[in-house]
Amino acid sequence: MSSPQVILKQYWGHDSFRPLQLDIITAVMEGKDVLALLPTGGGKSVCFQIPALVNEGLCLVISPLIALMKDQVENLKKRDVMALSIHSGMSYFEVKQTLQNAAFGPYKFLYVSPERLETPLFKEYLPAFKLNLIAVDEAHCISQWGYDFRPPYLRIATIREEFPGVPVLALTASATPLVQQDICDKLLFRENIIFRQSFEKPNLSFSVFKADSKFNKLLEILQKVNGSAIVYCRNRKRTKEISNLLKLNNISADFYHAGLLQQDRSQKQENWIQNKTRVIVCTNAFGMGIDKPDVRAVVHVDIPDNLENYYQEAGRAGRDGKKSYAVLLYTQIELEELKKLPDIKYPVVSEIKKVYQALANHLQIPVGAGEGIYYDFNLNEFVRNFKLDIFLVINAIKALEQDGHLTFNEQVFLPSKISFTCDKDDLLAFENAHPHLDNLIKYLLRSYEGIFDNEVSINEKLLTKLTKLPPEELTNQLKELQAFGIIDYKPQKETPQIFFLENRAPAQHLAFNHTDFLKRKQQYQLRVDAMEKYISLATDCRSQYIGKYFGDTEMKRCGICDNCLQRKNIDLSSEEFTRITESILHVLKAESIDIKILLEKLNGFKKDKIWKVLDYLQSEGKVTVNKEGKIERP
Repeated sequence: MSSPQVILKQYWGHDSFRPLQLDIITAVMEGKDVLALLPTGGGKSVCFQIPALVNEGLCLVISPLIALMKDQVENLKKRDVMALSIHSGMSYFEVKQTLQNAAFGPYKFLYVSPERLETPLFKEYLPAFKLNLIAVDEAHCISQWGYDFRPPYLRIATIREEFPGVPVLALTASATPLVQQDICDKLLFRENIIFRQSFEKPNLSFSVFKADSKFNKLLEILQKVNGSAIVYCRNRKRTKEISNLLKLNNISADFYHAGLLQQDRSQKQENWIQNKTRVIVCTNAFGMGIDKPDVRAVVHVDIPDNLENYYQEAGRAGRDGKKSYAVLLYTQIELEELKKLPDIKYPVVSEIKKVYQALANHLQIPVGAGEGIYYDFNLNEFVRNFKLDIFLVINAIKALEQDGHLTFNEQVFLPSKISFTCDKDDLLAFENAHPHLDNLIKYLLRSYEGIFDNEVSINEKLLTKLTKLPPEELTNQLKELQAFGIIDYKPQKETPQIFFLENRAPAQHLAFNHTDFLKRKQQYQLRVDAMEKYISLATDCRSQYIGKYFGDTEMKRCGICDNCLQRKNIDLSSEEFTRITESILHVLKAESIDIKILLEKLNGFKKDKIWKVLDYLQSEGKVTVNKEGKIERP
């Protein structure tokens, strides 16, 4: 049996592990259940890939991110490691073949989505797997108290009943102490072994700016900080607008969001990774699984609603260890809107049921039908037709997802599928009568094993090469075969999909867990409060605040965030700075006040120190001077 160090050198070419990696690997190889909290880009995959390669058997990897699954499988194959994945878009025949290979072939890894665990076909093959490890990526998704709860994750525990002796390694980049405990409970850990890498990022400077003109501030940041950058926005329209404005100011930029075609997304991403594009302006659909080490700045021009997402996105800067910047821009109006989010994100149940009814009408699903079916879903068209508020619809669908009724996927890619609908004698007679279609039929039969008996996913690009038909002509011939009743042809889809997990119920009788829904709302309120407090920090170290939020109580002040730098510039002790700040804000709580009167009220402190603190508070927007020349709180 090879050691972890030998495997690391053999397959990855590294001589040593990153911090905590070997500790995690050792614990897993001792058969222990482990929760690993490693920051984005901290080498999580190595922690399950190496023990799986050391031991005999198959590692089952559960991940919600199809793009990440495909990337990891490709990377393993490049290292001559046999790996498989099952994802949406594969036909029944392809899934069955993959499961057979995993059960009876020499494969080391099988990547699946959590939804796959619930399918009858997966359950049929599960007992045949010779598992050596169950790896759960994005493990925070199992906790309904976390920021990205996904009900199918709760089914992972049932696998443990089949494999009681197989260890579980749960991995996440960010989870609060409450969520950490919930992960261990839901995955039935035999003992709670948690490895948590420090949340310190000594090279990353966090800062927050109140900016009335966000674009001007963004421009200023990008002109001061050279190199690759990410700009995060809340909506798609804004990504394009900001990208165009940056280009007008001679900054190489492009935009990215989930509504783009897969091919366009891949091209934009690749151009940015190769530094052909300097700045990528995007929604939070961008960044998962991308390990670009030389990002110098991540700027959020809209406020994220939780520190989990913010820390993960900001942490994409400076992975090479060089000085980098994470900047958050906000306005006072946005801060007020942030406080209203819990009631918007968690609408009343009667409104959720109203959206459910409208969905059923829009998709034309009768009561008692719909389970296991994908439906094309154009969100804007739906909102327009039913005269609904778009935010209500988005949040109602999210609530229905979390309650286990359906899923909504904006980035689903369903390849073209074909099955033959005639018998062999009829096919032969048809070929003789229609010789111009004979070539395509032969290539379909030769290229796709089992296509005559099963529905199979096809690659139209490959078929155009084989048949030497132009893409448009290939599509026309496939449609012609369908029109003659020879094949059933389903063209590929990249449109958003609604997938019903259960048959449609009458809206008034929809079983909805109201108690858990309200608990999730309470936890969301706490996350919003934490984000608001982070923005409003006047003197506390931002890195230290983030670390404490995630349970890292050992962190020292970073010395490089905006608050730490400001305190260095003011020749005051931290105690003095805090006392003067609190005194000023207390006096201004009741009324606006003339500067002379304020100085008199604070006669216990030196005037030059009061002035320094006032300058700082004014630059941060904590105090302002009104038209009468008086100081007040905004």
